[in-house]
Amino acid sequence: MVRISEFQIKDVVNISDGRKLGNIGDIDINLETGRIEAIVINNAGKLLGFFGKDEEVVIPWKQIVKIGTDVILVRHQSENYIQQQIAEPKS
Repeated sequence: MVRISEFQIKDVVNISDGRKLGNIGDIDINLETGRIEAIVINNAGKLLGFFGKDEEVVIPWKQIVKIGTDVILVRHQSENYIQQQIAEPKS
């Protein structure tokens, strides 16, 4: 068994681009089935919680690839990230 507190200290990394998304701030649980539906990541882009948007990234459970001792690997494509890649010219 794994405790929620153990999940919260693990880094969440997107295997699609290698970026650290942050740490788990919350978990969505389906009360009818008792299953975890998604993990909610606190925004890693904020500087000590003061600057930047207050956004959460919701990762459906099916997008979790591997849960390791120190890291949780996910496969996640953010709409904002996709738009940013298209807008930025490649060198």
